[in-house]
Amino acid sequence: MPDAPQPPLPQPTEHTQPFWEGLRQRKVRIQYSPSSDQWVFYPRSHAPATLADDLEWRDIPGTGTLYTYTIARRPTAAEFAGQAPQIIAVVELDEGPRLTSTLVNVDERDIRVGMRLQPVFDDVDEHTTLLRYEPLTE
Repeated sequence: MPDAPQPPLPQPTEHTQPFWEGLRQRKVRIQYSPSSDQWVFYPRSHAPATLADDLEWRDIPGTGTLYTYTIARRPTAAEFAGQAPQIIAVVELDEGPRLTSTLVNVDERDIRVGMRLQPVFDDVDEHTTLLRYEPLTE
């Protein structure tokens, strides 16, 4: 019997490398635009509001709020067959941008839109760390 397909891993680019490197260092790092005074995510070359090339990489706590979520009880692709159910979430970072991730270490019955979340650094191999989220512990 052939091995199950493995989930795809990110392929860092010139613009995304600082984000992925930050995760390997256990840091959430996103871009900030001084010209628009805005935090920016997803990584890009120019600020979305001003088109200035002034984006700076800054470390943030990575905490946020659950904006929305869905529970995928069937694999979203063959590569995720061993990971169902997946709790796919949109997290609104405290700095404003939203990102898509997965929730871990939480019972489905306890999930609530608006709940506070903290980052979890998931080392999937020696080169790749993924950003997941779990309920904030105070």
